[in-house]
Amino acid sequence: MKLSALVVARNEAARLPACLATLGFADEIVVVLDRSTDASAEIARAAGAVLLEGGWALEGDRRNAGIAACSGDWILEVDADERVPPELGAEIRALIERSSAAFHRVRIDNYVGERLILHGWGGSFGTTLKPILFRRGAKHWRAQRVHPGLDWTGSEGERLTAHGIRHELDRDISDMLRRLDRYSSAKASDLLAEGDIGTLGNNVRRFISRTFKCLIGRKGYKEGGWGLLIALCAGLFPLLSYLKAKLEPERHRP
Repeated sequence: MKLSALVVARNEAARLPACLATLGFADEIVVVLDRSTDASAEIARAAGAVLLEGGWALEGDRRNAGIAACSGDWILEVDADERVPPELGAEIRALIERSSAAFHRVRIDNYVGERLILHGWGGSFGTTLKPILFRRGAKHWRAQRVHPGLDWTGSEGERLTAHGIRHELDRDISDMLRRLDRYSSAKASDLLAEGDIGTLGNNVRRFISRTFKCLIGRKGYKEGGWGLLIALCAGLFPLLSYLKAKLEPERHRP
């Protein structure tokens, strides 16, 4: 079975080399660069990657373009801020030789700086398990700007949880808050494009339920102040998205 590793990035010259260096277990590396102006293209070429450059307004569209550029029977979709340990690479190679499923979820270990945070992720602000290993033709991203939905052909197989991908998610608290700002702005554009931004009351309820779920249900309390911060960001994401679409539509209308 041929395995393609797919990396979709924009101006990630600082983090791309370390990511690509961990993908040597794949038969092919495909790098999609969206409107990049830094040295990412040179880095991808030096690593022997298949390079696709262009400009896509929607995250779903650029990820689908990357999937279409892969020639493998199986595709592993990672981000520039992710590192695949050798043990997981070997596990993936063994799995695709025997799997009859369409896709598999893989464990994600999220880091803020050098701190591994295991608990509390959720609410479109972080995940500890992602469906990133899939057969060619099984996965299609929807046309949205942030956290686009997925359509699948085929069934899910066993989950890879023995070894996790190192995800260097945020550098520090300020970086986390900047990410919240970016995500909510992109989501506000999606809401306006869809023509239904929701209501204040519903999004206040979502703030409360998401914060509670991340802090209690997903055991964010075990991370102390970090868990509280992540829970608040997860709860604020839909509320901020709504407020940006409602109060500043001229800034976020696509």
